[in-house]
Amino acid sequence: MTNLTSTVVRLKLSLLKNGLRQSGGRRAAFIVSAVIAVLFALLQLLGLLALHGHAHADAVAVPGTAVLALGWTVLPLFFPTGDETLDPTRLVMLPLRPRPLVRALLAASLVGIGPLFTLLVLTGCALSLAQGTAGYVVSVVAVALALLVCVALARAVATANVRLLTSRKGRDLAVLSGLVIAIGAQLVNFGARQLGSAGLGRLQPVADVLSWVPPASAVAAVRAASEGSYGLAAAQLAVTVAGLAALIVVWARSLTRLMTAPDASTLQPADAAVRSRSATGLGRLLPQDRTGTVTERSLRYIWRDPKTKAAWVTSLAIGLIVPVFNAVQGTGSIYFACFAAGMLGIQMYNQFGQDTSAFWMVAMTISSPRDAYAELRGRALALLLITLPYAALVTVVTTALLGAWTRLPEVLGLSFALLGAMLATGAWTSARFPYSIPQEGHKNVVPGQAGLAWISIFGGMIAAALLCSPVIALTVWLHVSAGGEDWRWLLLPVGAAYGATLTWLGLRLAAPRTAGRLPEILTAVSKG
Repeated sequence: MTNLTSTVVRLKLSLLKNGLRQSGGRRAAFIVSAVIAVLFALLQLLGLLALHGHAHADAVAVPGTAVLALGWTVLPLFFPTGDETLDPTRLVMLPLRPRPLVRALLAASLVGIGPLFTLLVLTGCALSLAQGTAGYVVSVVAVALALLVCVALARAVATANVRLLTSRKGRDLAVLSGLVIAIGAQLVNFGARQLGSAGLGRLQPVADVLSWVPPASAVAAVRAASEGSYGLAAAQLAVTVAGLAALIVVWARSLTRLMTAPDASTLQPADAAVRSRSATGLGRLLPQDRTGTVTERSLRYIWRDPKTKAAWVTSLAIGLIVPVFNAVQGTGSIYFACFAAGMLGIQMYNQFGQDTSAFWMVAMTISSPRDAYAELRGRALALLLITLPYAALVTVVTTALLGAWTRLPEVLGLSFALLGAMLATGAWTSARFPYSIPQEGHKNVVPGQAGLAWISIFGGMIAAALLCSPVIALTVWLHVSAGGEDWRWLLLPVGAAYGATLTWLGLRLAAPRTAGRLPEILTAVSKG
């Protein structure tokens, strides 16, 4: 048992280390992402320590622990975390028993940036409530238990969903989960706004309920021990231990089924193999060249691939929820409508990684920058066919809810400019910072490339914001200058033309880089 645990931990460390050795860019991206995560966690830790002694400190610490657990439950399924080494399907052919394997995987799950971030935040939650010797002693136990519950919860849910995310029949449930995440994130956002205006006391009833829900119950035990209620503290710790044990049991059973039972969801009916394929009406409307072929292929990926479809539906949901919810609550701005274009523009990033190992078939057809340009243009056109009408629809709905019809042209112009900037930077980062999306498992990036993925996405977003600065500056100038109101309608054609120009330039600049880096791109995206 001990040997298996140490072997799995060393295996994960070796895979992560070897992944970082492949290039200096990946090492730099990993270091930068780690530093940012740790700094953010330290800021959270300091903020929680500042609540020490506050009457309602538990109203933040206990729900905060529950939110961390919720994040561990859902984020590993839909966002890149670089923990594909723990995919249990990789170990199906090995003679391993489920329970020792669960312990080994649980230990290996504690290695990484995510567990370190969680440890620092949980430490702040516990110490913000600790008083006296008993409180600090219980806080050590509480932090360890809460961290183990978070990791076990993530692994149990991920194991149960491995086939869900790789099965075509389960893609609708994956999409539904993406919608739940999108809506839940916005509910948390609106709750935080209400909290800022009403005070921490509003969270006290929530904290009292969550004090009996693992792993928040472990942090609540620190408060009970600090107040001298040792029996209550022991009961809340016992609830956390029971929750951890239940998660491990569920995880072990899911692991047993995953490693021994056939995947019936992949068994197709006998007549499915001979079902004829008919040409779609959209295919007849697209250009009859490589651009049209690539566009149709990309649209088919969006509709058929579970991971791609889940990412798109989540982006569509968030792009609508943020401006509409804010407008309904009367706290929104018309400029929130640009969020729709921003969320969908992210889909342009890592275009070649979305093809996974099948990209070699595309690479075989690219022999010049002209071929690369046609490939990138087709992918951008597929995105535009969805994003342009959707961004316009969200802008019109938000404008109607706020009654700000006079600002509709300028917001549309800003949305189109932002979309063009993200298409341009997305095409460039797809060639410069490609990373692999595993075909199997429940992760979206292979080990050693998580930092590269985050740097690629967020670096591209920052660059897109900078590229949009001329249109933003023009908007501000028309708002502050005398008589500028009569000319704001010009922002629509200016923004559309500017976005189209950025898209064209981005594709043109990315094409030679794509054609010249095909071996590196193919190597990077084929690691899943």
